[in-house]
Order: sequence, then C-alpha cells, then structure tokens
Amino acid sequence: MPVFNAYIPAARFSPQQKQALGSGLPGALHEALRIPREDQFVIIPEQPADSLFVDPSYMGMSRSENAVIITVLFTAERALSDKRAIVRAMCDKTVSALGISADDVFIALIPVPKENFSFGRGDLQLAQG
Repeated sequence: MPVFNAYIPAARFSPQQKQALGSGLPGALHEALRIPREDQFVIIPEQPADSLFVDPSYMGMSRSENAVIITVLFTAERALSDKRAIVRAMCDKTVSALGISADDVFIALIPVPKENFSFGRGDLQLAQG
C-alpha cells in the first residue's frame, strides 16, 4: 500500500524515464521488503522551475537542476533496518531510471497506520474490527 509522490523538474525527463521511475519505485520495495509488485500507487507531478526548490548543498550534497523529491506513505510498523533498505533501494532505482546522481534524490518516508488506507469501495481493508 505504499503511495509514492515523485516531484520532478518539468520537461527534464523523457516519458520512458518517467515510466521507469513509476515502475522502479514499487520495484524497490519489492526487492527490499518483498512487498507485492502489483502494490503500485505512484504519482509523478512535474514541477516548473519556480515551484521546486532544493538546496544544492544541504547536508554536504552536490545537487543539480535534476534534483527530485520523493515522498512515500507506507505502513508505520516498519523497523529502522527496513526503512534503511527502502531508502537505499528507492535511491538506486531513481538513479537508474532518471540517470541522475544519488545526491539529487531526496526521500521522505511518511509512516501511516495501516488501517488508514482504503484501496477502494470506501472500505478500510486493513483495519481490524
């Protein structure tokens, strides 16, 4: 049930690169944590230059105009080791899909209680009771 938002600079990446990112992010979770590949919910909004601001050197990075911000909503019950594996795999897949530096990949994990996800039909499929 992870939900990805990958905010990318507008007109910088090809449709094929965006497709690779769209399949790569859920693929990263499958590889890192065996989350099913079909558990795929990805949004890739392109951001004009005047609406995507990323500091080029914060935390010792060397970011370019290709920098992306990725957020992922996922179940809150994950251990730190799982989070490390998720972030590493997501970064690797993003670098591969977009042909950018690992410094250009900012990721924010947003843990959500699993009972807060609805997969459709107005039901909370993972809620107890």
